[in-house]
Amino acid sequence: MIKRTLCFSNPAYLSMKNRQLSIRLEDHNGEPGKQTTIPIEDIGMVVLDHPQITVTHGLMAALLDNNASVITCNNSHMPVGLMLPLEGHTVQSERFQDQLSASVPLRKQLWQQTVQQKILNQAALLNELYGTENGNMLQWAADVRSGDSTNLEGRAAAYYWSQMFPDIGGFNRGRDGLYPNNFLNYGYAILRAIIARALVSSGLLPTFGIHHHNRYNAYCLADDIMEPYRPYVDRLVVATTKQHPRTAEVTTDIKRSLLSIPTLEVHISNQRSPLMVAASQTTASLARCFAGEIRKISYPDM
Repeated sequence: MIKRTLCFSNPAYLSMKNRQLSIRLEDHNGEPGKQTTIPIEDIGMVVLDHPQITVTHGLMAALLDNNASVITCNNSHMPVGLMLPLEGHTVQSERFQDQLSASVPLRKQLWQQTVQQKILNQAALLNELYGTENGNMLQWAADVRSGDSTNLEGRAAAYYWSQMFPDIGGFNRGRDGLYPNNFLNYGYAILRAIIARALVSSGLLPTFGIHHHNRYNAYCLADDIMEPYRPYVDRLVVATTKQHPRTAEVTTDIKRSLLSIPTLEVHISNQRSPLMVAASQTTASLARCFAGEIRKISYPDM
């Protein structure tokens, strides 16, 4: 079953009652208003996007016990924090050992697969959106070496972003860049939380990556595994910019659109699946790669 994503953008008091998330919204005068409940087992992600939200400790513990992720946003309404459960799998210790003892050649091979699928998905999206064949990207994907030693990921990214927003003159992809970079940042933050949650549920450490290794990054593996999924966010952002042209602010409607990322339909293992479910298939296959049971990560293809 696909889990629900909840976003709270107004003052609210969130607590637990009878294993239910109890939501009490406040009116404009700060007085108690509408109250409703949602089964905690139905929740996969909670986004807290208002400074006047109160969350009880009992509710937080119940959400984490149910393997839900909790995202907090800053005053600019951008995700800045992520909370995940400490334990997500019955044989977590064994899987940690497999992950930490993975050889350098294995990690390089897994990164090669990751980069190849990312480039293939980027090429497929450009073809879908603009009808371009992009034989150069297909060749780059085929030429990716173990560990991507020649950085074909970077070459493909430079070309990809130069083609992605033809109606926005001079667009450059950058975390602090101009519109619609803020839409991409928001979408990638949601995607990162989905992948991190899936990694934990598969008994893996989201901190210890196969390629990313920034000492200040607590989610290096999530940043690795989310790469082939990024084009799905890019497709959604392109559609969002067409629906909301020249809207530089991440409005409520735009957030509502971007929060549909967990339910986006993807194609994985010859089946169609919601992105959140596919992410769990990917991380489960990664755990089997670390255990030496298989040699290929199951990624979605566009």
